[in-house]
Amino acid sequence: MGRKAMAYAGGLTAIAGFIDGVAFIHFGGYFVSFMSGNSTRSSAELARGNFSAWAMAIALVICFVFGVAAATLASNVPSVHRRGAVLSVSSFFLLAAALTALGPASFFTALLLSTSMGAINATYTRRGEVSVGLTYMTGALVKMGQHLAAALVGGPKWAWLPYGALWIMITIGSFVGALVYLRLGLLGLWIAVAALLVWTVVAFVRDSPERIFRAS
Repeated sequence: MGRKAMAYAGGLTAIAGFIDGVAFIHFGGYFVSFMSGNSTRSSAELARGNFSAWAMAIALVICFVFGVAAATLASNVPSVHRRGAVLSVSSFFLLAAALTALGPASFFTALLLSTSMGAINATYTRRGEVSVGLTYMTGALVKMGQHLAAALVGGPKWAWLPYGALWIMITIGSFVGALVYLRLGLLGLWIAVAALLVWTVVAFVRDSPERIFRAS
């Protein structure tokens, strides 16, 4: 992945981190982009007999998977604008979440946010499989460790850097999202809406037929 592509992916990861930071505080420790955390919480809540909290965590996981599926279907429509189509789906659900948050924030706001974050993870695929996970950092950190080990025994020196950069970006994004939430509440989601719409437009421009023709 080149520098421009890495910067673009890092921006998307930061947006996802921002949204997760907002949601984590507002919804009391639930995640909208980190499904391993929700899976662990669902099991812990079930063991404690807290069925409403268990249902919330499971619903977020289900909506995340639905978002991935919806974005994948959109990306399968014959077009050079595959990434733009995926990010349009993510933007749609994020916008819907921000609109529902204008009233009393509800269960549906969290579900829509999780759906949006699932969709954003379909941005980078190779042969139908996700090649870059934008919101799940455990895999990125594992790959970072593997490439660091390879570098120590004579392999590529900087192959670990993109994975470390993604982790840094989601960490920064979530920190900024938390700070914004403490000042604006869920109105801070509109910052994420604007940022994701900009990234969506950039995706359409980058994948335009004219640019592809010139690149070839």
